[in-house]
Amino acid sequence: MQLHQLRYFTAVAETRHFTRAAEREHVAQPSLSQQIQALERELGAELFHRARGHITLTDAGEALLPLARRILADTETARREVQEVAQLRRGRVRLGAPPSLCAGLVPEVLRAFHDRYPGVELQIREGGSQDLVRVLADGELDLALVITPLPVQAPALVTAELLREELVVVSSPEAPPPVRGRRIRVADLRNRPLAMYRHGYDLREYTMAACRAAGFEPVLSVAGGEMDAVLGFVRAGLGVSVVPAMVAARSGLRATPFARPGLHRAISVAHRSDVSPTRAARELRRTLEERLPALAGGGTGPAGARRAGSAGAVADRAHRPDDPGVQRDGRQ
Repeated sequence: MQLHQLRYFTAVAETRHFTRAAEREHVAQPSLSQQIQALERELGAELFHRARGHITLTDAGEALLPLARRILADTETARREVQEVAQLRRGRVRLGAPPSLCAGLVPEVLRAFHDRYPGVELQIREGGSQDLVRVLADGELDLALVITPLPVQAPALVTAELLREELVVVSSPEAPPPVRGRRIRVADLRNRPLAMYRHGYDLREYTMAACRAAGFEPVLSVAGGEMDAVLGFVRAGLGVSVVPAMVAARSGLRATPFARPGLHRAISVAHRSDVSPTRAARELRRTLEERLPALAGGGTGPAGARRAGSAGAVADRAHRPDDPGVQRDGRQ
């Protein structure tokens, strides 16, 4: 008795038609019929009543059908389990992340994952959340670190918030401070030239939304750069910019925090809700959930990042994009 014979038998039992069963199994109809006959000879009983245009199960066929389904299901389960074990020895995981995280926390997480699963290839794609959500929807990523709430329409995603970052204003240390006090208000950015990111960058949308919420349209001195370019513009004295505190801490620029309650952004890990992640992707997600909050808390991570929720708890939820918004005091 062969597994493919049981598949063919089950296909005929479910379609009640030899030709349609052959089409479903992508095999020639004569070959399928021959395999069914060979199975019947092996079992010593006919499995179907064959009448022109009308196929029904015999008593023997009725007895075999649930057993065949169970055998095929157990075989598929065994195949998947073995494949998933193998995926942790080899294979790949495709992760998308904003450049600010790729230059900060993500390398430490990837090192922890690589130490645990050295045979798994890690492929990284940098981009803003809008870009990453589109790539995720196209099936070109397994996981993505995105800023929530998502500002673009996208297929339903499963997201888990990992941590929240403080946003600060950076300015050239050679220029006068942007304000006299130790903290700056969003309103203080009115008429102050800003070095701005390219379209599709999360921080561009956050900065523009914060300024408009404060009642003014920001003045852009230069726009269209990636993170490193914007930091260079600020260093050259072309303007100030809003960046995560963890980026400011290593930039060599002057960092001025926002007045309380401050501005924050939430970082979540996301995958498509209609696609089951591979074992390797699930393990990378688990590493992200464990390591990112740990790096951000306890004084071991970059300044300005903190755990999401109490005790670093992570809550999964089906996420559909809402209108873009700036999080104040870490609340949406």
